[in-house]
Amino acid sequence: MEINESFLGTGWSFPPRFNKVAKSVEMSSDEQDIQESLKVLLSTRPGERIMLPRFGCSLEELLFESLTLSVKTSVANLIRNAILYYEPRIDLIHISFENSDDYQGRVDIHLEYRIRSTNSRMNMVYPFYRIEGNDVPLAKTGDL
Repeated sequence: MEINESFLGTGWSFPPRFNKVAKSVEMSSDEQDIQESLKVLLSTRPGERIMLPRFGCSLEELLFESLTLSVKTSVANLIRNAILYYEPRIDLIHISFENSDDYQGRVDIHLEYRIRSTNSRMNMVYPFYRIEGNDVPLAKTGDL
């Protein structure tokens, strides 16, 4: 098994993938690990993790609200607090929203952040929507 000693961190890939040949879990490191960690953080509801009951972001509570300035501010505050408490490797610089598909109820959340240890600026788009017939809001991993 290969040992990765990344100073930004190494963790399971998200979504989890398995390597049949090596009989192991595929890992992600560095900037990819941070982006995957952000996806997990934004898609987890508080209370879903037994040992970290406050971990996550309550985005689904505002899912059916109109995208007004007050809702955008509430979503931005939820995201800022979640990142502040659960992703210490980055500083959030800016959050913006793009209502890309009114009929499908999709909102693209644009995050701009700085990785503290390398001073690198990065960005990420988190597509947030609810799939019809499903009670779970999802981000399509191919969109990021």
